[in-house]
Amino acid sequence: MLRQLRTNNTLSISHSIVSGRRALAAIAISLALGLSACAMRQVAHPALVQTHDLTVSLADRDNAVHSMQTAAVMEYKGGGQHFKVRENIVLQRQASMRVEVMSPGGVALVVAAGGGQIAVYDPGKDTLMRGAASAAMLERYARIPMAPDAATRLLLALSPDTAMLASPPSSTAVYGDSQVLTYDQPDGAAYELRFNGAGSLEMVRETLAGGRAGYEVHYSDYRDAGGGILFPGQVEASFPRTGATVKFRFENPSVNQYVPDSTFVLLPGSATRKLTLGMGSVAAGAKRG
Repeated sequence: MLRQLRTNNTLSISHSIVSGRRALAAIAISLALGLSACAMRQVAHPALVQTHDLTVSLADRDNAVHSMQTAAVMEYKGGGQHFKVRENIVLQRQASMRVEVMSPGGVALVVAAGGGQIAVYDPGKDTLMRGAASAAMLERYARIPMAPDAATRLLLALSPDTAMLASPPSSTAVYGDSQVLTYDQPDGAAYELRFNGAGSLEMVRETLAGGRAGYEVHYSDYRDAGGGILFPGQVEASFPRTGATVKFRFENPSVNQYVPDSTFVLLPGSATRKLTLGMGSVAAGAKRG
């Protein structure tokens, strides 16, 4: 009887050891699977977080940047022309802008857009021209073939459209340190926004419906422009439709300083010659650049 009890105890202990080993193996497998799943989440999670952070940052910038003023050097290439001029630029959302083209003798031309109207003043001839603001007018006098609201957003390094920020991007891609967010639009157009490793917007590319190229703009040399807002020191945009490239080198951009509405209103003097700008005076341009 004693021998039988010893045998039973031995079998019981052996069974317990085996069961314990099996339990430990199950726990180890569970831990391994858990760690593996965690590792998989860690691979995917940063990209999702980065996309979220970029979209939030873009929306925050859209809410934070309202105006900018700076001296600049503008370089234009297109239509057989290539020249550089010094300018004083003032921008204010939604669609107000003033560009003073400088010469060695002072102001050579003033272009002001606001309230859906554009005014062009030639001091040398004391002539003031007025008309409806359009992409064609800005192309002729400011060398930017875009409507004033789109041109203002481009120069302020904002997203092309506030409304698109309410939805997540249609797709994302990572290229080295850069991440690209693509937003498909209801009209068939698409915007690609590329951000550098620091999270600053460095490129916007518009593709029109049917795959036609709209415009492409590159931002670089970001600096603090006041209030902790980073602003690009250089903006270079190309417009395949016109074959033109325009580059702005901002010398001292200041953001969100007070800009009186009168900045965008040009009033004639008593002897100023007044003309009306019409669509017949320039080639018609599409609303999109």
